Amino acid sequence: MATTVPTLPLVLHLSLVVPGDLRDADGERLGRVDDLIVRLGGDEYPPVSGVVATVAGRQVYVPADQVEEMAVGCVTLRLGRLDLQHFQRRESEVLLKKDVLDRQLINIDGARLVRANEIELARIDGWYRVVGVDVSLRGLVRRLVPRALGQRVSLGIFLDWASLEPFTGHVPTVRLRVPHPKLARLHPAELADLVEAASHHQGDEIMAAVASDPELEADVFEELEEQHRLEFAEERTDAQIAALLEHMEADDAADLVLQLDEERREPIVSLLKGVQRRRVRALLGYDPATAGGLMSPEFVCVYGQATVAEAIERVRTSPIAADNAAWVYTMSTHHRLRGGIRLAELLRADPRLRLVELLRPVQAVQPDAELEEVARLMTDFDLTVVPVTDENEHLVGVITVDDVLEVVLPQGWRRHFGMLGGE
Repeated sequence: MATTVPTLPLVLHLSLVVPGDLRDADGERLGRVDDLIVRLGGDEYPPVSGVVATVAGRQVYVPADQVEEMAVGCVTLRLGRLDLQHFQRRESEVLLKKDVLDRQLINIDGARLVRANEIELARIDGWYRVVGVDVSLRGLVRRLVPRALGQRVSLGIFLDWASLEPFTGHVPTVRLRVPHPKLARLHPAELADLVEAASHHQGDEIMAAVASDPELEADVFEELEEQHRLEFAEERTDAQIAALLEHMEADDAADLVLQLDEERREPIVSLLKGVQRRRVRALLGYDPATAGGLMSPEFVCVYGQATVAEAIERVRTSPIAADNAAWVYTMSTHHRLRGGIRLAELLRADPRLRLVELLRPVQAVQPDAELEEVARLMTDFDLTVVPVTDENEHLVGVITVDDVLEVVLPQGWRRHFGMLGGE
């Protein structure tokens, strides 16, 4: 006698399908549904590509084209008999219950880690697809109570699967692909926060996902807290660390070198290319708690006789970070610092004017100045950048406000103020 199949809801909860009965076209029970398979790839909403079931004590694979319908408590086949193929994982296959349910995922839109308490399915374009994840207590309760009661737990708001990225390092046939378009939507600071909030293996997976883009990888390293930065650096060879340092800002590179064991520092620095090697070595000569240790040796400085147009072109073609180019400095023919002008003011000025006609005096510090003096200058003169000069008034570096904040703010301050956490 055929079993009445419940009407498929608009959204079908994984916990109400798995575990369930595997039935033939006549409604006869063939076995037990153990899991549903999806293959990660280009689809925003990956389709269910197959079913893992136990039939006569044997775990088998049922391809999606043999499935007629999925519903609460059962999966019904379109054929009267089943081809008993032994289940073996194939490349990129993920088991929804085993590999995703109860595990952490990356919520790209919220830049945070969430836990999959329920997985939501829906029939779209003629087939069942993963459409979202419920991270609320409601989704967990639905799974813990008997199925009859679970059906009564109403559907709450769930996260769109298109904004989620599952960790797959624990899946033997899948790894987080690099570069990954979803992770590319995040700022390096957000990626660093995720690495710090995740387990070490999950953090490794995120770092592997950005490793194919050396600039992004370096940016993420620059944003990591010291403990995590060192943790991931120590696992690398000297050559790998040197390759990473090449793409980092010189001051951040020097900070990382100082964290390493002393016997590794010089061999790694010696592997750097000429300009970066000279910059890092120069910074290593300063106390990290002074202006010299805080500064970046990258800035824009031109002769005072240069025109506004020439200065703007120098900024445009300079590879330095935007924060370091917020001010353009001028020097005399003897390379002494003579003044500066904000980039915004430079852009508003007549391109034909010479910089000496626009300059304003600047407050500079020497390399041995302490953090308090730098912070006081920034506060008193409303500065975002402070120049650093040597005893001959030669400009040797600049300190940006974020360099100061990194020292002043406590470790983990972003997470402390709620930038990461559950929904």
